Amino acid sequence: MGQDITVSARAGASPSVRMFDLNRSLTGMAVESYDSAEAAAGSRPPDVLARRLFELGATRVTVYSSAVTVEAPAERWAELEPRVVEAIGHLFRHYGEGAAWPPEEAPVAPAEPEAEVAAAG
Repeated sequence: MGQDITVSARAGASPSVRMFDLNRSLTGMAVESYDSAEAAAGSRPPDVLARRLFELGATRVTVYSSAVTVEAPAERWAELEPRVVEAIGHLFRHYGEGAAWPPEEAPVAPAEPEAEVAAAG
């Protein structure tokens, strides 16, 4: 459901801050700042995104047009950054009534035994 968002990440002025530039605006010219998941109680895309980022470990989220600034403990960014990029990039794919977050993994088909592959070849 919906197209993915192209996201590029860069370091902020502090080791606890990362900035994410998007290929589309999420808020128009409004600035949306969230200090907690409870502050992001709405159903608009920036609200949904902020809640998802808090679930991942963010401590503050600001969304302004096509830029998302996320604060989190500096020592967590190595593992957190790819997850934040995925959450932003897939916002519209999983946005809407009843959408699951995080998305369920697609089932992986079992590998064919090598003997069957060799016989088929």
